[in-house]
Amino acid sequence: MTNSKPTLYTALSPALLHLYDVNHAIVVIIDVLRATSTIATALRNGAKCVIPVDSVAKCIELGRQIDGITAGERDGLIAEGLEHGNSPFEYPREFIHNKTLVLTTTNGTKLLHMALDRGAGQIITGSFPNLGSICQYLIDQHQPVVLGCAAWKDRINLEDMLFAGAVINQVKAHFSINCDSSQLAETAYLDAKGDLYEFMKAKNASHYHRLMGYGLEKDIRYCLTPDVANVLPVYENGKLIVL
Repeated sequence: MTNSKPTLYTALSPALLHLYDVNHAIVVIIDVLRATSTIATALRNGAKCVIPVDSVAKCIELGRQIDGITAGERDGLIAEGLEHGNSPFEYPREFIHNKTLVLTTTNGTKLLHMALDRGAGQIITGSFPNLGSICQYLIDQHQPVVLGCAAWKDRINLEDMLFAGAVINQVKAHFSINCDSSQLAETAYLDAKGDLYEFMKAKNASHYHRLMGYGLEKDIRYCLTPDVANVLPVYENGKLIVL
């Protein structure tokens, strides 16, 4: 019976994605601070769709063509030439409802396009704000899963690993997990889950440090809060939409 469970692997950095077979897998793109938290929030607040692009130039061009909202960051700040940044608080319902968000970020959108190029079976995006939706979907689909952490410029980061660990903790009974990265992620999560924000602070996590430098404590706290934007963003025909 055990053998009938699908596999689950965790790629802790985009630089490691090539080590995993994504062809028939659901790939979960994880960029907790802040791309995938912002995607879930914008869609939860009624955005028509989010179009992830991998360059600022493409973002500006596409935004012009479709009259979309162009947004994104490079190194944690609003990218030059774009109207909006990568903060979930920039996308309340009264602003984003029924609009298209064209988004480019340092790590998350890049990883999404890598997974696409490698022939991912399906791509969804996850973060703490939509943890419950992600876990339920993965259990229901009964397919192989690769949890893909966007990391920071290919360097492993703590918050994406913690989210992978949170998912593993909730779904592991339904999967065959023979993967040390997954065990590491869950171990870290179990250590942190009492207070994720304080854990990040105590460990002086690199991204915590970077965003705190920009005065973004409110963003960090929101992005580490489970189930405040519980939608399932699925990538279809170049767009992230709510399933």
